[in-house]
Amino acid sequence: MELRHLITFKTIVDTGGFKKAANELGYAQSSITGHIKELEEELKKPLFDRLGRSISLTQTGKDFLPYALEIIKLYSKSQEVIHSSDGPSGQLIIGASESLMIYWLPTIIMDFMEKYPKVELTIKSVKDGNLSSQLKNNEIDVALLVDLPHWHSKELTIEKIQDTRLSFIQSVKKQNKHIPGKMLVTEYSCSWRPAVEENIKNEEYGSLAKVELPSVEAIKKCVLCGLGKSILPHFVVKEEIDNGMLEESKVTGQYKLLNIYTVTHKDKWISTNLEAFLSHLVELKKMRNNK
Repeated sequence: MELRHLITFKTIVDTGGFKKAANELGYAQSSITGHIKELEEELKKPLFDRLGRSISLTQTGKDFLPYALEIIKLYSKSQEVIHSSDGPSGQLIIGASESLMIYWLPTIIMDFMEKYPKVELTIKSVKDGNLSSQLKNNEIDVALLVDLPHWHSKELTIEKIQDTRLSFIQSVKKQNKHIPGKMLVTEYSCSWRPAVEENIKNEEYGSLAKVELPSVEAIKKCVLCGLGKSILPHFVVKEEIDNGMLEESKVTGQYKLLNIYTVTHKDKWISTNLEAFLSHLVELKKMRNNK
């Protein structure tokens, strides 16, 4: 069983097809087909169902996938241990929620890359309700999330980086008289939606009709256009408040604060790259606390 065959198998699963995997890995499509054929011959069972142009994992493929991912991860770990004296290098995959990816993470990434230029960063979106699986299956090495205070999990190691307040916001523009006032909210899958609901109940905005939008960026843009009011983490809207584009009212309900967390899986090894990244965040936290 060759490592390149396992990498080919993983890439087909990730990209959704043999041709896409060939493009991703720089192989001819015939080589990709050959890798899988040799792997299936060794396992004596098919890994994929091929239905026309579409493919899907067989039950054998589904059962084999986590082991293939673990072998690839162990190989990467062994290489990293051997070369650890050269400092952090190689791949690090960070999962992040949309709000952090857009408004909080860019400057942190820039500082980290300047400090550790040999680390190859990949940033992915965190899938709602699938965080533990993403971490366990090595789809991401660490997650950065906004969630309610006192969040905990038996499977995950959760560390608070900093807190952020919630802000009631509305546009400084006069609302269109022909459009009834709305309360613009995130989807129910959003981890901090309960805090929004609790605060709406305790304010005069509870009578406003709610409109769900799929992203905080979409909500902010709609608020800026005068389409309604919203409750968002302060770091998302700080620039617009400072520039006088949005008016802020402080939240007075039970949930005034949210926390920004790092999340890793308790059963997974902390690589040199990940340790460097987590230490970088701790340093930033100390700098903020000392200001």
